[in-house]
Amino acid sequence: MGRPDFLVVGAGVTGLTTAVYLAERQYSVHLVADRLPTRTTSAAAGASWGPYLVNDPEMIHWSDVTLKALESLCGDPRTGVRLVSGLEVSGDAGGPPEWAKKIRDYQPCSEEELDTYRPRYETGWRYTIPLLDMPVYLDYLTRRFRAAGGTADFHRHVASFDDLLGEAGCLINCTGVGARDLVPDDSVFPVRGQLLVVENPGLEEFFQDNGYGEDLTYIFPHGSHVVLGGCATEYAESWAPAEDTARRIFERCVSIRPKLSGATVIEHRVGLRPSRKEVRLELTDLNGTPLIHNYGHGSVGVSLSWGCAETVGHLIE
Repeated sequence: MGRPDFLVVGAGVTGLTTAVYLAERQYSVHLVADRLPTRTTSAAAGASWGPYLVNDPEMIHWSDVTLKALESLCGDPRTGVRLVSGLEVSGDAGGPPEWAKKIRDYQPCSEEELDTYRPRYETGWRYTIPLLDMPVYLDYLTRRFRAAGGTADFHRHVASFDDLLGEAGCLINCTGVGARDLVPDDSVFPVRGQLLVVENPGLEEFFQDNGYGEDLTYIFPHGSHVVLGGCATEYAESWAPAEDTARRIFERCVSIRPKLSGATVIEHRVGLRPSRKEVRLELTDLNGTPLIHNYGHGSVGVSLSWGCAETVGHLIE
């Protein structure tokens, strides 16, 4: 094939989406990572669309672009993306974020419905958003990347960007938490997430709280199984499931939806969110080779993925 136009480092949702975006625009793209996409943090994401917990002026634009891209995939079950209606609640009496009110079927909850969730939650709203079965979605992106002519090596460890000089016309860094050591960037820190996958006892609507603490609660149905979460533990770096965390997640979710009480646990998933004060998305120079950084998305890598990939395209232009 010769030297590709772009070499993308990282096989999570940010790296895969960026690689797909470029490959489908007739660039030659090679992707390298030290693990398969289904073994990345992205595979352990919840995951629902929503521009949460990101301090960046481009956040709304990136999330809007991504919303349109995800909605276009919802008609094909092979993508792992579905439009699902449900309920979001918050302990903040101030109400929902402004972006939520712009969702086409947004509707605030009645006082009667909210009484079911008080005193823990003070406000709530209903809408329909994309939910993603992440292992299925990552497999879909991988197939789509290869169909566009992209190539990949999912078993290569990159110790330094200097080692990649000369391998492509441009390097793109989508390494998530790995950017902390690889760049290096000490403003990146891990936020550990854990969830459970259980058999679905018949739930069709999602539930999630708009929380900012360590304990998050969400219930995302995906046909035969349900994803239950979650947690957000800063600077914790263990990939091993914690039994006490799993127990608390299950108990919180059962308290919201008692039908889950007898659900069989299928698996545990753990990931380390690549958190940073703001997303780093910029073009730099590495000894004469363009190097684009695209990392630091925290818990919203999925929600910003296609918008950030578009911006990478603009930087290239």
